[in-house]
Amino acid sequence: MQEWKLQMQNQVDSLEKLEEFINVTPKEREAIETINTKWGTTPYFASLMDPDDSNCPIRKQVVPSLQEKENRYGLENYLVYKENRATDEDRPDTIARQYYDRVAFTVMNTCANYCRHCFRKELVVDGSLKLKFDINEGLDWIKEHSEVRDVLITGGDPLLLSDDKLEFLIRKLREIPHVEMIRFGSRLPIVLPHRITKQLLKVLGGYHRVPVWLNTQCNHAKEITERTAEAVYDLMSAGINVGNQAVLLKGINDDKQSFKELHQKLLTVRIRPYYVFYCEPAPGIDHFRTPVEKGAQLIRDTLRGHTTGLAQPMYVVATNIGKIPLMPDYYIQDKNEKEYTLRNYKGQVTTTPNIVE
Repeated sequence: MQEWKLQMQNQVDSLEKLEEFINVTPKEREAIETINTKWGTTPYFASLMDPDDSNCPIRKQVVPSLQEKENRYGLENYLVYKENRATDEDRPDTIARQYYDRVAFTVMNTCANYCRHCFRKELVVDGSLKLKFDINEGLDWIKEHSEVRDVLITGGDPLLLSDDKLEFLIRKLREIPHVEMIRFGSRLPIVLPHRITKQLLKVLGGYHRVPVWLNTQCNHAKEITERTAEAVYDLMSAGINVGNQAVLLKGINDDKQSFKELHQKLLTVRIRPYYVFYCEPAPGIDHFRTPVEKGAQLIRDTLRGHTTGLAQPMYVVATNIGKIPLMPDYYIQDKNEKEYTLRNYKGQVTTTPNIVE
C-alpha cells in the first residue's frame, strides 16, 4: 500500500494515539473528551508537535481546545453566508460563488488534518452543514456557465481523492472550452507530503492548455520539513506552481519572529507566499483572532524592506463579496466598538467584528 494511504489509515484521531506523540495536558484531555468535534492529523504531522509544550504552534492547530466552546464573534451558518449559498441563483451544493468568473468547486469534506481554525468548520469539523458532493452535477453547472473561466477545487482536501477520480475531474474540466485555469487548495504538501507521488504528478502535471495551480496552507516555519521541500520540488518539476495561503493565528504566527521566519523559510523550499488571511468569523475560533490591523503591521514591520519582496504576501480578509485587501487603511471605511466597515474593489461594503486586544 502507498505510504500516504497508510498515513490516512493510521490517523492520530484518538486520545490513545495522541498520547504516543505528546504528553497530553489535563485541559487538552478535557477538550477531547467533552467537545463533540471531528479532529485528527497524520502520524507524520503529529511527529512535528512538541511533546512537552502545549503552546507548540503545530499542536495548537491539531489538538481541540476548550476555547472552542466560546463563540462571541463567530457567525452561525457562516459558510452559507460566506459562500453565498442562500441566494436565488440555482447552483448545486458543490458550487460556491463570490465572483463573476470564478467558482469554488467543493468535492469532499475529508481532510488529512482537521485544522482547529478552519473557516469551513461547519462543513468539515462540526458536520452541521450537509452538502451533496455530486461531482458530475458540478461539472454540468460549470459547463452551462460560459462566464466561468477559473475553477478552484476545494474541500475538505481534494488531493485525498484517488488518482483516477482526480484524473476524471481534471480531464472533464479541461474539456470545457471556457475553463482557462484549474486551481487546487490543499494542505497535503504540508501535512501529508507523501501524497505527492509519481502517479499523482502524472495526473496533475505536464504541459496543457488549461494549467493546474496549487495553493497550500503553512502557518509556521516548524511545519516545513525536507519531505515538504521534496514534494514541492516534484510538483514544480511537473509544471505545477505552489503558493502559500497562511492564516494569521493568535499565539501561532502573530509575533514578529514567527511571521518573518515563516515567510522566509517558505521561499527556501520554493513555496511562494501568496496570501495571509485574517482569521474569519466562523463559529468557535474566537481564540485565534487578532485585531484586524495586526497582519498589515507584521508585513510592514517584518517583511517590507526587511527581506526580499518575494516573501511578501497580500494581507486580505475573505468575505461574502470576495477577498478584500487590508493594506493599509484604504479599504477600511469605518469602525466602531463592535465592527469594521470594509469596502471591496467594486465599492461594495461588508462588516467584520472588531476584536479588542
